[in-house]
Amino acid sequence: MTPILLLIAAAAAFGYWNAARAAAEQATQLGRNACAAAGVIWLDQSVHADGIRLRRNEDGRLGFERTFRFEYSHDGDDRHAGRLVLRGGKLVSFIGPVKPTVVPFERVN
Repeated sequence: MTPILLLIAAAAAFGYWNAARAAAEQATQLGRNACAAAGVIWLDQSVHADGIRLRRNEDGRLGFERTFRFEYSHDGDDRHAGRLVLRGGKLVSFIGPVKPTVVPFERVN
């Protein structure tokens, strides 16, 4: 009976590790794309896992919510922290670089 339990535990550990790696790769791609779209420098070329917790998905099932952080710079001399949250493979929160926009001003007489 013990070998079966060990096999189940090993399969569960592998599944968790595989899901964590897939989430980190997705977060890396999202962070890289956000920095490129905003025209800033993506520092360290990676994201760092910052936290994990159980949350309910949109369909009501329990799943993992993973938080990642990354760093970016506007001119190479400064460092700013960005943060993104993935829940079940979906981006649910993003704090980071944005492309500056100018809103035209209309004068009302």
